[in-house]
Amino acid sequence: MGGGATETSCCCRENKRSWLYRIRPSVTHEPFHPLDFPVESLTGEFDRGVITPNQLRWRPFAIPSDSVDFVRGLTTICGAGSAGKKDGFAIHVYTASISMHNSCLANADGDMLIVPQQGKLRVTTEFGLLDVAPGEICVIQRGMRFSVGLQGTSAARGYVLEIFSGHFELPDLGPIGSNGLADARHFQTPVAWYEDKSCHYLVMQKYEGELFSAAQSFSPFNVVAWHGNYTPYKYDLSKFCPMNSVAFDHPDPSIFTVLTCPSAVPGTAVADFVIFPPRWTVAQHTFRPPYYHRNSMSEFMGLIRGTYEAKQEGFLPGGASLHLCMTPHGPDTSTYEQAIQESNEEPKQLQSNTLAFMFETNYMPRITAAALGSPHVDRDYYRCWEGLKSHFQGQTSK
Repeated sequence: MGGGATETSCCCRENKRSWLYRIRPSVTHEPFHPLDFPVESLTGEFDRGVITPNQLRWRPFAIPSDSVDFVRGLTTICGAGSAGKKDGFAIHVYTASISMHNSCLANADGDMLIVPQQGKLRVTTEFGLLDVAPGEICVIQRGMRFSVGLQGTSAARGYVLEIFSGHFELPDLGPIGSNGLADARHFQTPVAWYEDKSCHYLVMQKYEGELFSAAQSFSPFNVVAWHGNYTPYKYDLSKFCPMNSVAFDHPDPSIFTVLTCPSAVPGTAVADFVIFPPRWTVAQHTFRPPYYHRNSMSEFMGLIRGTYEAKQEGFLPGGASLHLCMTPHGPDTSTYEQAIQESNEEPKQLQSNTLAFMFETNYMPRITAAALGSPHVDRDYYRCWEGLKSHFQGQTSK
C-alpha cells in the first residue's frame, strides 16, 4: 500500500510518500457514518469563533473522572482558516483517563503535533510504536492512523497543534550556521511493528473537524514493513540546543523555534513550535525576562513543568494563555520588580525543572465557545499587571 502527502507532480525534493506492506489492505471496512458520540468541543472551522483583544489565560484543564480517551477528550481552544480549504491551523487540549481500545483515529485535516504535559503516552501507528513522555513531542502527519494509550497512569493531559496546510520542518538557521537549536539526527521514527489479530475494530476519520467511524474485523496496525519519508516521528526536547544573548539585549522568541510550518508569506509561519528550556541568562544592563511587547504574531503558551520565567504565579502546568496580534503582554508585577534589582546583573541559571512552550502563528486566531465558556478560564488574569508602577527618575523640568 502506498501513501503520499504531496501532489504526485511536485518536485522531487518536496515529495513525501511511504510504502506500507500490510497483512490486509485498509480498504476492507464497512461504510463510514457520523460518529455516534459527537465531540461538540472539536472543530476545524472558525468562522463562528470569537475574536478579542483581551489577554486570556486558563487554569489547568481538569482530568475527567469518568472514562474518557484521547479522542473524546479533545477540546479545540482556537484556530484560524479552514480545514476544508487546507489553510490555517487549530490548537486543542486533550485530557484522558483511559487508553483507546480497539479504535484508532486518522486525521484527514492535517498534521498533529502532540505535546504531553502529564502522563506518558504509547502512540501506536501504522509505522510502529512511539512512547512519548512529558518533555517529548510527537508528530502524526495527515492521514496516518494512530491510537493513543496511557502508560502506567489513569490521567493524561497535553496540547495539540494541528496545521491544515504544509508540514512541519526545521527552521532555517541563517547566521547561526550548521549547529544549534533542534538537530535532524535527534528526531526518531518508529520501526515496523504489527499485530495480526481479528477483532471488532473502530476506525475513526476526521474531516473538517467532524468525526466519522467505520467498523472492520481486524487491527489496522498490521504493517510488517515500510519504507519512505512520510512518517510519524518524535523528539526529546532536552536535546534542543538553545541560543541566547551573551552580552546585552533580549533576543526574539524565534531563536527558540523547534519546528515551523512556513506560510505563503515569506518570513512568516502558519505556526511555529517554540520552547523555553532551562538555560543560562547572562545579558548585562538588560531586562532579562521576556519584555513587554505587542507584535503581529499571535501567541498561545503552555507550561509542561516548573515555573515560567515571566509569570511567577497563576500560569500553571497544564494551563494555557493566549495573546492575539498586537495585544500587549509581558511579565507579571512580581517578576518585573525582581528583574530590575541590581543583583540580577549576575549570571543566572533558569530552573532546570522548567519547560514552557509557545505555538506562534501569523494568522488571527478565533476562540471557540467551548474555550471561552470553560470553567478553567482565569477571569482575573488582567490583575497580574495591576501593581506595575513607574520607576522613572527623570530630571525635574525648570
